[in-house]
Amino acid sequence: MRVHVCAVGRLKPGPERDLIQDYATRFDRTGRALGLGPLAFAEVDDRKSGGPGAEARLLDRALPTGAVLCALDERGKTLSSPDFAALLARWRDAGRAEAAFVIGGADGLAPDLRARADTLLSFGPMVWPHMLARVMLTEQLYRAAQILAGTPYHRA
Repeated sequence: MRVHVCAVGRLKPGPERDLIQDYATRFDRTGRALGLGPLAFAEVDDRKSGGPGAEARLLDRALPTGAVLCALDERGKTLSSPDFAALLARWRDAGRAEAAFVIGGADGLAPDLRARADTLLSFGPMVWPHMLARVMLTEQLYRAAQILAGTPYHRA
């Protein structure tokens, strides 16, 4: 199952980008044997500042056709890392070829895009900057692959 992170905004060179690239490389290495990956990134930028609606249209074009859609949203469900790993495994085992994780802009996701999501996922009640949300998501994807592979990386 190919995994996509579709996000509003462009990553600039810096520590967040370095962390994301590191975790993405690790995920791809571990995930390959598990039927997960590669991990791909799509960034959209609403230069006209049209708000969540305009961002949703751009994100919609970046989403792979038929992908299971997981929207990151503060109103979403919080999962433990093992539960997140189990969710990925369920999607993979159900024959889903693509999974897309969507991260909105500063004003969040448009209600229609959020409503279309198969899963709403939250990293807790706090709101996180977009770049840190990407880092956290990428690390959790890597952690999920490690959990599914049975390695000692995740210590509960």
